[in-house]
Amino acid sequence: MAKLYFRYGAMNSGKSTMLLQAAYNYEERAQSPVIVKPGVDTKAGRKVSSRIGLEREVDAIIAGDVLLEDVLESVRPIADTDAIFIDEAQFLTPAQVDEAFTIAVTRRVPVLAYGLRSDFRTRAFPGSARLLELAHSIEELKTICRCGSKAMMNARLIDGVFVSDGAQVAIDGQAAEYESLCGTCYIEKVGPVSHNS
Repeated sequence: MAKLYFRYGAMNSGKSTMLLQAAYNYEERAQSPVIVKPGVDTKAGRKVSSRIGLEREVDAIIAGDVLLEDVLESVRPIADTDAIFIDEAQFLTPAQVDEAFTIAVTRRVPVLAYGLRSDFRTRAFPGSARLLELAHSIEELKTICRCGSKAMMNARLIDGVFVSDGAQVAIDGQAAEYESLCGTCYIEKVGPVSHNS
């Protein structure tokens, strides 16, 4: 049985690097993977790009709330696809995650989704929340905080200052930077966590 996988981690935990390596492993064995990403992620254009310099053109962009199956079929028939890789999966809609699950189960094609669990305010992205609810396999990819502890929070900096409010997504038009922090450093630098913020 094929499965829906969710591999998540804080920023700079190697999610895109692992996606590129896994897709390469399929191709090396004459398999046919499809790599897609949501259109809201414009920072690398039509590429999956890792911070260590690896990059690759995606096969398709998922625009808005378009059906995932339609995007995949525009690349090649799902029946001829050996695996589906989704970069920046936190930006999927819950309905697209439902589709990814259905494709894995009914079409018997593994779907490997890579993304963040939560935003800089410690809130789950809608796509990530649904992936945590549905994925057959959930794996945390780890990275470290500046203090050396395990980082699990994504902190946003505007003009070098940590902030705790703002739009959930700030890719275009805002000079936002991000840093992965442990819980202790997050509270010290950003402030207390709250389900109301």
